Amino acid sequence: MSDQLNTRLTELLGCRYPVVQTAMGWVADPNLVAGTSNAGGFGFLAGATIPPEEVERDILRTKELTDQRFGINFHMYQPNASEIIDLVIKHGIKAVSYSRSPGKEMVAKLKDNGVVCMPTIGLPKHALKAIEMGADAVTVQGGEGGGHTGSVPTSLLIPQVVDAVAGRVPVVAAGGFKDGRGLVAALSFGADGIAMGTRFLMSQESPTPAQTKQRYVDCQTPQSIIVSTAMDGLPQRMIVNQMLEELEKAGTAKRLLIALRNGLKFRKFTGASIFSLLQSALAMTKTGDITPAQAIMSANAPMIIQKAMVDGLPDEGVLPSGQVAGVIDSLLSCEQIISGIVSEAEQRLAHLATLTSSSAAAPVAAAVE
Repeated sequence: MSDQLNTRLTELLGCRYPVVQTAMGWVADPNLVAGTSNAGGFGFLAGATIPPEEVERDILRTKELTDQRFGINFHMYQPNASEIIDLVIKHGIKAVSYSRSPGKEMVAKLKDNGVVCMPTIGLPKHALKAIEMGADAVTVQGGEGGGHTGSVPTSLLIPQVVDAVAGRVPVVAAGGFKDGRGLVAALSFGADGIAMGTRFLMSQESPTPAQTKQRYVDCQTPQSIIVSTAMDGLPQRMIVNQMLEELEKAGTAKRLLIALRNGLKFRKFTGASIFSLLQSALAMTKTGDITPAQAIMSANAPMIIQKAMVDGLPDEGVLPSGQVAGVIDSLLSCEQIISGIVSEAEQRLAHLATLTSSSAAAPVAAAVE
């Protein structure tokens, strides 16, 4: 392996290659996480969309499948957040990832126990705030990314965050990555590695039902993967399908009604009380980034996504996706994905080195003549 692929990220996470598999809800299960970590990347378990009693089960199952390090994702505002933190510490999980409303006390507890804190952010100011709260690394998702996303393209956002962070922590680039060329591009922007969701969703180890995976494979153009606020009031990139079209047509009142129904379903699934769900919604609004209505609508996401990702009904659920799905036409294993990325990255780096050598040699040749 090229020394150039040994970055601050690989040193921090203890993985072989600077390739992270993101914790997609309903998708990032023990099999996918173990497949990623065994192939030399770093996988994150999804801990926000499973009942509390299943979190420890999935941690233990992942440990049965791999002796490599891995992480877990959860929301700091979810009702069982403190329980997950205790499990992370108990089982020696290497890292956690999270997004909105981080609790400074929670981050401190994780760091005191040697857990790497690696939030996902979308703007330079969010990166600075995350570092202030104790982040050890930041994952930066550009507009091409799937699920909740911003409007700034990855190629513009990553250099901005790298400059703002000024070397204090490793930066992981997300949004639009699938191959070795993308990894080299991210490194050239100043990032320390890449994170991918859609590419791993479209893998052989992904638990996503075959009929849903096929919808991703059949998506032939990035233009058919749009950003919509219809599901939870926040920009979210998804493949256009029947459910998304119905949500787009629904008015605000109908969307809120759908969200309340889904919130009750999710409450029964997770075992959370109505009071705890309201507390979570309130915590989400404290940052000022979302409104109370958007917090309520966020209840839509888990249950509607479940229809596609678990039940195998791609038209009855939504299909979160990065634009990169429009240029992926095969379902490879995690080993094939990561080894392919590494091989291509090394080839591109070697080619760039020859260009540098050629340009350096040209003046010397001219002087000799």
